Amino acid sequence: MVPRTRLAPSPTGALHLGNARSFLVNWLLAMQGGWNVVLRIEDLDGPRVKAGADRSTIDDLTWLGLDWDDGPVYQSERFHQYQAAIDRLIRAGQAYPCVCSRREIGLAASAPHIGESTSIYPGTCRGRFASIGEARIKSGREPAIRFRVPDEIVRFEDRFAGTQSYDATTDLGDFIIAKGDGTPAYQLAVVVDDHEMGINRIVRGDDLLDSTAKQLLLMDALYSEFEPPKYFHLPLIVGSDGLRLAKRHGDSRLSYYRGRGVSVTRVLRLLARWCGIPDFMPACAKELVDRFDLAHVPRHSIAFTREDERELFESD
Repeated sequence: MVPRTRLAPSPTGALHLGNARSFLVNWLLAMQGGWNVVLRIEDLDGPRVKAGADRSTIDDLTWLGLDWDDGPVYQSERFHQYQAAIDRLIRAGQAYPCVCSRREIGLAASAPHIGESTSIYPGTCRGRFASIGEARIKSGREPAIRFRVPDEIVRFEDRFAGTQSYDATTDLGDFIIAKGDGTPAYQLAVVVDDHEMGINRIVRGDDLLDSTAKQLLLMDALYSEFEPPKYFHLPLIVGSDGLRLAKRHGDSRLSYYRGRGVSVTRVLRLLARWCGIPDFMPACAKELVDRFDLAHVPRHSIAFTREDERELFESD
């Protein structure tokens, strides 16, 4: 089977330096390993999708020198495939309607999930309704659909982060696969896409490690005869406060630096350092392929500092 990966930006905002570093590692691994690359635009979060952000992201990736073999493929054009998978899970008794609000879930749960503001779902609607129609009529709400997690431990070997283990009941809980308005949830959509697109190598931030456990459960429910992908989860680029890079840390968008005349070589030098390639000013991303070694990528989160930003604005 040909190794196949995806660059999967979400157009809910502009591509920033942290995203760019993850995409660069993904692309470098693909170039070294002869992987096929798909560009997938994950644009299901309708209210948060910003007009033109997809085009801006594609322009930023091209500016960095990253390329791909297939795409762009837009998730918003694949609702039929997602709905078919949701229907299969409902028919198999592996998914059910849920009419709980976030507030109700928070009040019912005993403790929040570590590192997150949301709570593990306590299973209030498990077995509560015989059908989606009954849930709608009795509650007066449009039900979301939750995946019924089995009582088991989910284990997988991450090619970068090492052995991972999650208790499906206490660490994950029954999770949403379709929202009340019918929009497929991220966890369901990426599993369907990765399967149908033949994705067998996934490189992304380690904030998605628990999502991988959820996705493996969905893969087993929908496509148990297929081998799951190989995963590489990288530590995040963070602000000076140690939190995920965001607006509060200043403007880290690639478009911001491009618009102020920062050269791509300056940006690539910073990204290369974050990829374990110090003291090198590449003229293009392809010059990093032979120098990149996954073993040299830092095993801890990396702070984007004022000194980093100052170096970006230095004259070449």
